[in-house]
Amino acid sequence: MSNISNTLIDESKPSRSRPLHPARGLSLAWALTLLMIPLAGPWPASAQPERVSLRGVMERARADSREVAAAEARRNASGARLDQARGHRLPTVKLEEIWLYTDSPADVFGLQLSQEAFSFADFVGGDPNDPGFLDNAQTRLEISLPVYAGGEIATRIEQAELGVAVAARQAAWTADEAALAAAAAYIHLAQAREHAALLERSLETVRTHAERARNYEAQGMLVASERLRAEVEVARLEDLLTQARGRARVAEAALSFRLSAPPGSRWDLEPLGEPAPLDGDLSTWLAAVPARSDLEAARRQVAAAELEARVAQAARRPRVGLAVREDFFDQWPVGASGSNTSVVLQGSIALFSGGRHKAAAVQSRAEAEAAALDLERFTQGAALEVRDAWETARAARERHATARQALAAAAEGERITKARFEKGVVRMIDLLDATNSHREAEARELMARADAHLAELELRHRAGQTP
Repeated sequence: MSNISNTLIDESKPSRSRPLHPARGLSLAWALTLLMIPLAGPWPASAQPERVSLRGVMERARADSREVAAAEARRNASGARLDQARGHRLPTVKLEEIWLYTDSPADVFGLQLSQEAFSFADFVGGDPNDPGFLDNAQTRLEISLPVYAGGEIATRIEQAELGVAVAARQAAWTADEAALAAAAAYIHLAQAREHAALLERSLETVRTHAERARNYEAQGMLVASERLRAEVEVARLEDLLTQARGRARVAEAALSFRLSAPPGSRWDLEPLGEPAPLDGDLSTWLAAVPARSDLEAARRQVAAAELEARVAQAARRPRVGLAVREDFFDQWPVGASGSNTSVVLQGSIALFSGGRHKAAAVQSRAEAEAAALDLERFTQGAALEVRDAWETARAARERHATARQALAAAAEGERITKARFEKGVVRMIDLLDATNSHREAEARELMARADAHLAELELRHRAGQTP
């Protein structure tokens, strides 16, 4: 564990008294009101530690963590992209209003006909080449529908459907990672608190030894150096305890962060129990790798990349569209002194595009091939992750079993040394060494137990199981 320095604020010094300025009267009144709140009743529920379990913390992280919320937002975005792709198959209805003021002879002649305001007598009685200005407002209602797009629309819809599946599996993987991170924060907090409690017990024991050394020294049964050695050990354990408490506070803030809770939240944890035996062997865990959510998402991304080549090919095929227009003409907007209807069936094909479409198809196929190779490497890397996690978990359980045996031996050694010290057979330094060995054995057992829990959760996550 890394050392964490904690800055402590000394509030024991009396503050200097200052005369109360009239402008501070309202602030003082609010301060007195706030000070009276604890006297009016119990503290609010938010000030009390919330009881949580490891399973509850993981479930809460899946529901409330920010990364899960972001993944769900991306999942909703992929659903909207699918709706957008499907919308290209549906008709487009558009309403336009165009106002024109012109003296172009051809436009004036045609617009007068469209407004059904043409007069042959006025036409022959004037100068057709200089008809004067004409006001025209044209209201157009158009319905258009793509008849054939070379297969691009269908391919884009298929890509969008794959995108929805990708987002769903990425959201599931993100939820697993959020749960794993919350579990790690929970275990670290439990470990930090248990370590602080271990140091408190050890400090109390060493203080007892130091007091006994002072009594023995006063009776002439012990030299001063042994008493001083005990007092030095007390000071060292006090420093270690201060650091351990600081680490516990940081670990509690980390758990609050993982649960998207306020930074000052307090948590009451269930004790960290013994790690359970691992299920199955390595081959069993490796067999579960293909079902990992992130691998499923990657496979669908490769499929979407392969479809991009079809989109590039569609650009070289004919395009056919149908449009029905209803135009209303008048001298004023939204008028209808005249109207006409048009049905337009339009087809086009790109005969030459400078090689852009061919290059796009080549690019799409190359990117799809690269994505397939990345997926193969990703799959092999996932299997390697599971193998590494399995070995780590197995070694962690073996270390925990060894640490438990060492702890039992250290506890017995301290008991024997203490009994011999009371009989005057061994020195105070020997008793302090036995106490330190016991404390270090407890710390190793605690660390091994926490590592075993974390290793199992990591193994389940890497194997695609819900931690």
